[in-house]
Amino acid sequence: MSPQKKPTAFIFDLDGTLIDSEWMGLEVLHDMACALGAPWRLEDMHAQFGGKPMAQCAAELAKHLTLDQRPWDEALFVKQLRANMAIRFRQDLQEIPGAKVLLQQLHTLKIPFAIGTNGPREKAELTLGITGLRDLMGERLFCAPEVGSFKPDPALFFHVAAALNCAPEHCAVVEDSLPGLRAGLAAGMQVFSLHGRPGLPAEVAERVHFIHSLSQLHAWLPSDL
Repeated sequence: MSPQKKPTAFIFDLDGTLIDSEWMGLEVLHDMACALGAPWRLEDMHAQFGGKPMAQCAAELAKHLTLDQRPWDEALFVKQLRANMAIRFRQDLQEIPGAKVLLQQLHTLKIPFAIGTNGPREKAELTLGITGLRDLMGERLFCAPEVGSFKPDPALFFHVAAALNCAPEHCAVVEDSLPGLRAGLAAGMQVFSLHGRPGLPAEVAERVHFIHSLSQLHAWLPSDL
């Protein structure tokens, strides 16, 4: 599906969309889960947990672990998970190719843009800082735990659109996960998908515009601003 008109504002997911952190975080989760007896392969965890809040992942994971009578402390697990992820991010994290150039172009053209992420602010601040993208965002970083709504609920995107002073139907959402794609569609926004067609439900795939890289979005930037 192709967008019918050029959007006047852009809302980006963060993990897997602007920074190459999604697979890295899930690898850390997989390593910790395997140590506790989780039955999933890494690729299964990507399909199961991609784009979901870590607390939700931990709660689901607990249903399938072999804990050998050890007490399960979900809050402690998530805390350790985030600490391990931070170590990995500092070692290897990179931006998604083209992210900085695209954001700089949006800034130059004065096209409103923001991030709407399911992740907490602490993680977002860390990863944006590591990749050198933080200064480009200013105050336009919106985190689901603070808004009180997580994708696929569209309320996060409605909140971001209002902050950008842009009607939802004039916003574009750029996403890489099914929950994010569903949220963008539910918000009535134009949705660009970095997630390939395989693995997406037909009712989602037929309504999004597939892109292979962020550089393709330059063709959809308004030229009359």
